[in-house]
Amino acid sequence: MRADFWRKKRFVKLRGLVRRPLIFFILSLFLLFPSFFLYAQEDNQPCYGDAIIVGSIGEPITLVPILAADSASQDIVGLVFNGLLKYDKDINLVGDLAEDWEVSEDGLVITFYLRKGVKWQDGVPFTAEDVLFTYKKLVDPHTKTPYSGDFERIKKFEVIDDYTIKITYKQPFSPALASWTMPIMPSHLLKNEEDFKHFARHPVGTGPYRFIKWETGSKIVLEAYDEYFQGRPYIDRYIYYIIPDQSTLFLELKNRNLDYISLTPLQYQRQTNTEFFKKNFRKYRYLSFGYTYIGWNLNNPKFKDKRVRQAINYAIDKEEIIKGVLLGLGRVCTGPFVPNSWAYNPAVKPAEYNPEKARQLLALAGWKKKDKEGILLKGNERFEFTLLTNQGNVSRRKCAEIIQQKLREIGIKMHIKIVEWGCLLDLIERREFEAVLLGWGLSRDPDCYDIFHSSKTGPREFNFVSYKNKEVDRLLEEGRRVFSQSKRKEIYQKVHKLIYEDQPYTFLYVPDALPIIDARFRGIEPTINGIGYNFIKWWVPKDKQRFKR
Repeated sequence: MRADFWRKKRFVKLRGLVRRPLIFFILSLFLLFPSFFLYAQEDNQPCYGDAIIVGSIGEPITLVPILAADSASQDIVGLVFNGLLKYDKDINLVGDLAEDWEVSEDGLVITFYLRKGVKWQDGVPFTAEDVLFTYKKLVDPHTKTPYSGDFERIKKFEVIDDYTIKITYKQPFSPALASWTMPIMPSHLLKNEEDFKHFARHPVGTGPYRFIKWETGSKIVLEAYDEYFQGRPYIDRYIYYIIPDQSTLFLELKNRNLDYISLTPLQYQRQTNTEFFKKNFRKYRYLSFGYTYIGWNLNNPKFKDKRVRQAINYAIDKEEIIKGVLLGLGRVCTGPFVPNSWAYNPAVKPAEYNPEKARQLLALAGWKKKDKEGILLKGNERFEFTLLTNQGNVSRRKCAEIIQQKLREIGIKMHIKIVEWGCLLDLIERREFEAVLLGWGLSRDPDCYDIFHSSKTGPREFNFVSYKNKEVDRLLEEGRRVFSQSKRKEIYQKVHKLIYEDQPYTFLYVPDALPIIDARFRGIEPTINGIGYNFIKWWVPKDKQRFKR
């Protein structure tokens, strides 16, 4: 026992002798190179400052939240405004302007308890009156909003006090909570402004960033809101550059004039695998929550017959598009729900590429004869139409060219017209199109009533192809009355099957999201909800910051 004691004591002494020189060595390093330790600490501790320069091919149409239907508008609106609720990294609904809520047992009543101390960016307190005002504008028939359907289900809206509201629905409405992710607008600024014209270009919200300026066709500048109720964002400024050409976007990124863009598949797979990009940028890849499609104007006689739309689906080789255009970075789409949605129906298989089957269906629809050019005829009418898509999107242009070739092989002549984004939306609103190649970014709740219900075909509403199916209408209505996710899943899987059979859209592909971001940004955490859900927590170490406020 005594020998063991002395061995242990000797070991302690030896360990002490080793430790002392090491401590002296570290202290010497600190005295000689203090900046090394400061930078190491800064690199792990979030700090304020810098700006993020974002590049996009799309310019927002409006910054009025209840009118913002395009992705470019929603990107900016999401930074300036808040809803009562929002989605977290796991796609769960959590409080935003509402700190808590209660749902009655029958599902008819939701009581929201609003956050106190929240201020609009002009210093005026946020209250229940702002929520009431936003609701009234959403259900006002003079407001041309595509979002009215969710709020027309409300039977009674009560302001209990400045921070409590009680909402009673006409019948159980399962997407009710999700609908209150709708951004809230300031009553005190808009109650006397009927057309929103000034506010559309000079918004004031409660969100993490304040609007500074909008230079049409050039850029939008936002600045961190110091009194944001969830804590001031670390990044001082958000600058959104409008560059309607993906090649130019990439060149600006390469020159370090941009920090954040979405890559094309070619850029992701081949043009960013250099030491320069590996050192200066970080790439991300995940399946997007949306799909690319051709929407048919179903009021056009050519596309009213379901067999014609089914024929076109057989005539297009979606796998060729995914391999040739997306370079494998995506999946074939089989309907209105994507594989990462709980409503997705895996039993719906994509139609095989089968030109002969396409010709048979076209013949059954009356398109049998061909003219001297080989174009199908019905009577004296040639099967000829124009496909519209938006300027600056290389993938969609290449996709359109493949489709053009495939349709020509079965006797359909398709023209391609590339249109500026705002002009394209205007043509769609006026229903002055035959077919459009576009994409949908989807809500996390699978309710697609606004896109496919026959009542939603009015101006600025989302069913712009004028799709009508009584059974789909019935199921979409039923899906809104059921709260059980398993029962809703059964309903939406039936919707998935019926819509794919009807082909109001030719569903093409679900692309992978391919963002690239300057490597100086920290705090980015990819999840099933993408990377932008925690943007206010992104930051840049002091020694790597490039811009002053």
